[in-house]
Amino acid sequence: MAVTDTPARIRAAFAEAGVTGWLHALDIDSGAQLGAGADQLVCTASVHKLCLLVTLHQLAATGALDLAEPVECPPVGRTAGPTGLAAMLDPVRMSVRDVAYLMMAVSDNAAADLLLGRVGLDAVNHTTQRLGLGGTHAVHTFGELFATIRRDAGPGGARALTDPHVITRLRALDPARTNRSTPRDMTRLLGAVWRDEACTPEHGAAIRRILGLQVWPHRMASGFPFDDVHVAGKTGSLPTVRNEVGVVEYPDGGRYAVAVFTRTANTAATLPAADAVIGTAARIAVDALRAP
Repeated sequence: MAVTDTPARIRAAFAEAGVTGWLHALDIDSGAQLGAGADQLVCTASVHKLCLLVTLHQLAATGALDLAEPVECPPVGRTAGPTGLAAMLDPVRMSVRDVAYLMMAVSDNAAADLLLGRVGLDAVNHTTQRLGLGGTHAVHTFGELFATIRRDAGPGGARALTDPHVITRLRALDPARTNRSTPRDMTRLLGAVWRDEACTPEHGAAIRRILGLQVWPHRMASGFPFDDVHVAGKTGSLPTVRNEVGVVEYPDGGRYAVAVFTRTANTAATLPAADAVIGTAARIAVDALRAP
């Protein structure tokens, strides 16, 4: 299948799954690329934790941050979430690097905000600007992001998020008012990490290791069900939003950065087809880039 035919196939896959989607894929070594809405501004949700992870390692590389530094996490005041520190009940003490692991592997919101408290949003935005990611900007911590959802949902609380009219007023779903990026920016960032351009080789290797430890197999990885193909990535989710960015590595040395962002009109929290199409679309794109 010619690369020029691929965007139509990707859009058809999105439509069949009931989502609106945007994608960019990049051959990290040759520079070959393709996209479907690659420059669309999108809500990053937890995908933005990748920008924070890179920031941490850039600061560590300059000596401004010690990744072994201990971090205290008391139970009071933790950012809410279903995983990691956010779901724990007792005081926790661990290193910066281990907090970063929880932030990425299980998308721990409390861990992310502990780290943002250490480095600040301005440092994250400086990192993305320095790397030339013009469409990428962090507006909120994760606690602040969820606070806007609670305020915008109103007195109905979480149950109101099943109402499409409530969904339309959530600032967290408006790229102009929340943490945002574009699919092309995210593959550019991943390419820089995999080529050791975002950090020193030591820190680039550490970032790649952590991305490879993500536990969620139901999105991008579902498109590559092979023992010898490795997928490393970061998901992001909000009401009606399902995202993942990652790198697919083949045993022949091929390395492909893929960013997929989706929205659906269906407000259900569980939509297996919407999750799976991220893997389907990524596979279509990578197959096209690998075609002779």
